[in-house]
Amino acid sequence: MPRTREAKDALFDAFSSVAKAMASGRRAEIIDVLAQGERSVEDIAAEIDQSVANTSHHLRLLARSGLLRSRRSGTHVFYRLASPRVAELWTALRDVAETHVAEVGVLAADLVGDRSDVEALHPDELARRIEAGRVVVLDVRPHVEFEAGHIAGARSVPIDELPDAVAGLPRSREIVAYCRGPYCVKADDAVRLLHEHGLRARRLDTGYPEWRHAGLPVETPDDHPG
Repeated sequence: MPRTREAKDALFDAFSSVAKAMASGRRAEIIDVLAQGERSVEDIAAEIDQSVANTSHHLRLLARSGLLRSRRSGTHVFYRLASPRVAELWTALRDVAETHVAEVGVLAADLVGDRSDVEALHPDELARRIEAGRVVVLDVRPHVEFEAGHIAGARSVPIDELPDAVAGLPRSREIVAYCRGPYCVKADDAVRLLHEHGLRARRLDTGYPEWRHAGLPVETPDDHPG
C-alpha cells in the first residue's frame, strides 16, 4: 500500500474516532449536559439516569477521544467539554439529524408534547427586549448550571423552586423562561405555571448553549473574579 494511502487511512480513522465516541445515546446526552457547564460524575449520572460506574465508563471514553477534560477536587471528579467547538459539533449533529432523519421529529414530539399553548421567542428578539428593559428572564435550569454560565441579566429560578417564587415576580413586564435547549421542557412547564398565575410569559425557542454560540451577552464565573 502506498505511504500516502496509509497516511490518509490513519487520518480519516482519527477523524472518525470522534464520531465513534459519540455513537451512543448516553454519551450524546452527556455532551448535552456538559454543554451547560462543568459537572461532577455523580451529577452527570443522576442527569442521565445511569449508575456512576456506567457513567464513568462513558466519560472516560469521551475523554480519551479528546472531547472532554477532567479535574479532581477531593474525592470528586469533574468533567467539562474540551472546548466550545464540542458543543458546536453536538448542535450540528442534532441539526443534521432533525433535517435528515424522519424518526427524530416523531421522537422529539413524543418528548416535548403539545407546545401549542407555549409561545416561543427567538434569541435575537429576546436580546432586543432585554436591552430595552422590557422583560424578566428566568433561568429554570439547576443552580449549578446557572452558576457555570447564563444569559446576562437572567434570574436563577430552578423549575422546582418556581411555585414559591411566583409571588415575587413583576406583573408589569413579560417573563421569558429558558433552559438547556430546544428539547428541554423545563421552560415549557415554567411558562404554563406562570400563565396559571396570570402572568405574561413565553419561552426562549433555544437554550443557553445556543444563545452563547450566537455571541449574545452571557455572564460566567470569569466575569466575577474572586
